[in-house]
Amino acid sequence: MRVLVSGGAGYIGSHTVVQLVAAGHDVVIVDSFANSKPAVIGRLEALTGRHLPVHAFDLTDRDKTERLFADEAFDAVIHFAGLKAVGESAQIPLEYYENNLDSTFSLVRAMRRHGVNLLVFSSSATVYGEHAPLPYREDYAPLQSSSPYGRTKVMIEHVLSDVAAADPQMRVALLRYFNPVGAHASGTIGEDPQGIPNNLMPFIAQVAVGRRDKLTVFGDDYPTADGTCERDYIHVEDLAAGHVAALNKLASTQEPVSIWNLGTGQGTSVMEMLHAFERAVGRELPYDVGPRRAGDQPQSWADPAKANAELGWQTCKTIDDMCADTWRWQSANPTGYEG
Repeated sequence: MRVLVSGGAGYIGSHTVVQLVAAGHDVVIVDSFANSKPAVIGRLEALTGRHLPVHAFDLTDRDKTERLFADEAFDAVIHFAGLKAVGESAQIPLEYYENNLDSTFSLVRAMRRHGVNLLVFSSSATVYGEHAPLPYREDYAPLQSSSPYGRTKVMIEHVLSDVAAADPQMRVALLRYFNPVGAHASGTIGEDPQGIPNNLMPFIAQVAVGRRDKLTVFGDDYPTADGTCERDYIHVEDLAAGHVAALNKLASTQEPVSIWNLGTGQGTSVMEMLHAFERAVGRELPYDVGPRRAGDQPQSWADPAKANAELGWQTCKTIDDMCADTWRWQSANPTGYEG
């Protein structure tokens, strides 16, 4: 298939591009480079051995989005593009609603006009909200979130479900994934967050490489095995494979909307992840314990049984794999793609 990957220069998008090409698909990237670096494209071409067409614009521009679909033929779209920082979304909520919703509206309108009927959407476990029982299952309702970012995911899921219900040709996959970490085994592409990392793994990696003085663990008095929060960390390569599997499934299913959790089904605590990273680095890393962070849930992990059964997909990478690959990327690129 010829696949348009929105946000294809981003962290998850770039790893998915590599696996799409390896699976025999032709890939076209559209990315505004608001949260990614143009330097990733050359690395992707080196990894894939292919020239990758890139369109540098924001999908909120309806005219440019329409022109792209008018000029080129696509069989499917994987939609990663969007603003994604939970904390920032609370500070600038309007920008998050405008960007994430408008880009999706623009994209889906162009798809429908030009007969592109397969869409894989990058959703999030944040749609389960604060009250869903563990492990999170796809049939839980009602969807909710405590952040503007998460609420955009909830809204988009509803929009895409309504569009697919109204158009018998549309096939939509909603992929709810948990905590992506790790990097490509080559160490040439990985996570390169702007500013201070919001997530645990890149923060630990920056401490290990000397960009940060120490890790702050937000609370050690949660009702968990070691008192620190537990999350379902999934290797970005496993996550990318889930997107390829979902795309293949969409091409053969009669279901208008398919929802799959992409996770390991296991929780790993902050301290367990820190110690795993120390094993990868070969030394202890400095940390201290601070107060709990507002909005953090004690535990969060997926029930991946539906994706395992329906996609023939399951995670393969361990926590030690995640840490070793992250360290290979970060140590080779201490300041990210600009290094």
